[in-house]
Amino acid sequence: MYILLTIAYDGTSYCGWQRQKNGIAVQQIIEEALESLFKSSFSITGASRTDARVHALGQKAGFTTDKCVIPLSKLPQVLNTILPEDIKILCAEEKEKDFHPRFHAKVKTYEYRIQNTPYPWPQLRNFSYHIPYKLDFDSMREASACFKGTHDFKAFCATGGSAKTTVRTIYQIELTKNENNIITLVLKGNGFLYNMVRIIAGTLAYVGQGKIAPGYIPAIIATGRRSLGGITAPPQGLTLLNVEY
Repeated sequence: MYILLTIAYDGTSYCGWQRQKNGIAVQQIIEEALESLFKSSFSITGASRTDARVHALGQKAGFTTDKCVIPLSKLPQVLNTILPEDIKILCAEEKEKDFHPRFHAKVKTYEYRIQNTPYPWPQLRNFSYHIPYKLDFDSMREASACFKGTHDFKAFCATGGSAKTTVRTIYQIELTKNENNIITLVLKGNGFLYNMVRIIAGTLAYVGQGKIAPGYIPAIIATGRRSLGGITAPPQGLTLLNVEY
């Protein structure tokens, strides 16, 4: 049977989702918990390879097992007694044997948070990008609308990615600011390139600083030149909210 897990984690202490030689990954911790529970080796496949210090509320990952002696409704509860406090299983469900968490994903939703306050709040140091100078939020919101739709996002892709095409569709983009000057960017699309959300967030930050005009975003997209955009915003502001199938 194939079991799909919904996973939430604070990525602060990890080198990312995927197993690596240079640190402890979220995938490794979950596989070790499964091995401890089922007394056999496990390899799980994630829907998104989140980077070091990136968080998730709705990461999906699956694995195949001959049988599950624990009812699926109870599996999260049992696994959570083994897992550390910064990684938790929210749901477990059975899927078809040929199901693939990454290849079958239809929609992914990410959130990026910017803390636009004179001084950083300690409580948000691991969950937001702090920018101390006032940002022009209206210009940022105007610029954000330019990303909606189907585009070649080559200019918003970091080197090192393995995507066969840089064309992606963003179905929905929302930029909001609350009374505490926390700016939240939410992107929903059919897929995202390597560091794409962080580069979009960094580019919008440049717009807010007056370094890039809102109306220049379509030209950046059209040229495909990474050097014309903003910085790659730091990882701790990014959270994978959901994966839909």
